[in-house]
Amino acid sequence: MTDLIIKENYNPLICSYEECRAYTKRFAKSFYFASFLLPKEKRNAAYSVYSFCRLVDNIADSYCSESPPALENKFSIVHRFLDDVYSGKAFEGKNFSAFAETVRRYGISRSLFDELIEGVKTDLRKNRYETFAELENYCYKVASVVGLIMTEIFGYSDKIALQYAMYLGKAMQLTNILRDIGEDYRLGRIYIPSEELQCFGYSEKDIADGVINQNFKMLMKFNIDRARMYYELASHGIPYLTDDGSRTTVVLMLKIYSAILDEIENHGYDVYSSRRYVKTIEKFKMAGYYFINKEERKKFIPPRKYGHQRIRSLYPGILPD
Repeated sequence: MTDLIIKENYNPLICSYEECRAYTKRFAKSFYFASFLLPKEKRNAAYSVYSFCRLVDNIADSYCSESPPALENKFSIVHRFLDDVYSGKAFEGKNFSAFAETVRRYGISRSLFDELIEGVKTDLRKNRYETFAELENYCYKVASVVGLIMTEIFGYSDKIALQYAMYLGKAMQLTNILRDIGEDYRLGRIYIPSEELQCFGYSEKDIADGVINQNFKMLMKFNIDRARMYYELASHGIPYLTDDGSRTTVVLMLKIYSAILDEIENHGYDVYSSRRYVKTIEKFKMAGYYFINKEERKKFIPPRKYGHQRIRSLYPGILPD
């Protein structure tokens, strides 16, 4: 299946579960690998949501080759499609998309998709961030929201799982940002907050030149430690997920993505010469270790009721009452 691109009078979201599966396999190798234990219905639903998320992200990434009116028209098509899904119009007739069926089956809120689109459109008007607070808000809209959507598909025993899902989304987006510093710069974007670049004595020119000095290593270590803090916090929410393969899928995603940070460190923080990723054989090792190691699995068994109170004591104000 070719890349999903909105063309005039054409809505690429009118596609089957099988097409969404093929699309996910091609463009989201880590998630596709981690999803193999999901029940078929949830797996297909997750693939259909991924296809939607990738679609809106691709629209924003085409800003270099598209005029602003053309981009806005593409987003308008997506909004109209959502209008049809949530009004029921998309279900008229015998055939309707996998995405529409997923939204109806799992009762996913329209507001989440609207927030995602709003976040993605940020890339069209903003290519620098002054503070981490600004960046964190962006990460929530483009990544945490996806975590909230997927959590509705996976299922949970306590709504606190949704809060933890937001932290996992932020951790994964921060990982992407650190991995893609050079690539993003070539697209005209710098996500590392300006105040942090200044604090560590690393300039935009240094990014342009791909400089890897002590200042850059300190900047990277600071951000890697922050991302790991989010991963650690997010891990406490996994036990609240349904134990039908959903929990294991999220465990594997957390492990694979956090291992990207290890790869960055292992290559001396060089994110300019090559994209750092986790090899397939390493993913299999992670999965195998998780399945054969009872102590590892015990970290993610359901906690006692209100077990998240411990997190509140460690991080006051970080979880809702």
